[in-house]
Amino acid sequence: MSRPALLALGLAALALAWTPWTGAVLGHGFTAHMARHMTVVAVAAPLIALGLAGGRFDPSARHPLLFAAVPASLIELFVVWGWHAPAAHDLARSETTAYLAEQASFLIAGLWVWLACFGHSAVDRTRRAAEGAVAMLLTSIHMTLLGALLAMSVRPLYAAHHAGHGSMALDDQHLGGIVMLMVGGAVYLAGGVALVARLLKGHDAGAPQGSPAP
Repeated sequence: MSRPALLALGLAALALAWTPWTGAVLGHGFTAHMARHMTVVAVAAPLIALGLAGGRFDPSARHPLLFAAVPASLIELFVVWGWHAPAAHDLARSETTAYLAEQASFLIAGLWVWLACFGHSAVDRTRRAAEGAVAMLLTSIHMTLLGALLAMSVRPLYAAHHAGHGSMALDDQHLGGIVMLMVGGAVYLAGGVALVARLLKGHDAGAPQGSPAP
């Protein structure tokens, strides 16, 4: 798929996640929040980043030091886990400024890590792909872990979602956790697998003609 098509799909996914109509359809429970969150970081961010990667507007090619893959993945870890701390999550549900900061940081962190893993110039591409594979794996692990913790929690964690709803709020939280571990964990794992495949392909291409690649 061409870069413009990927970019257009990513922007469309972002618009879908942020339009008020989506909230009207999905509601404002925890599962709906997680669906929008995963649309931003696991659908829109990868598509937009892949649409920019390697092109004239790829910032990672001009500023490679700012787009180191593993540090970018750690920043996304702090952003995602930080906003899912109960106090921060409830604040973002009640204050417009906090909500905008949450959503902007989700998008920036997602774009940062995907561009760090899939962007850059052709220089030192093998090392960059190896670092990117590690970063994608780390991100997949932490999203899977957070999703599992939410899915297995024995009590509702977020006051913004459980007031007056009892066991329904806990079920909603469990389902939201499952959405995170299945979508977020799977997409970032797929990104890591794609980078490993790129490494293996490059290694095979570099093997001497007539000699089997180890």
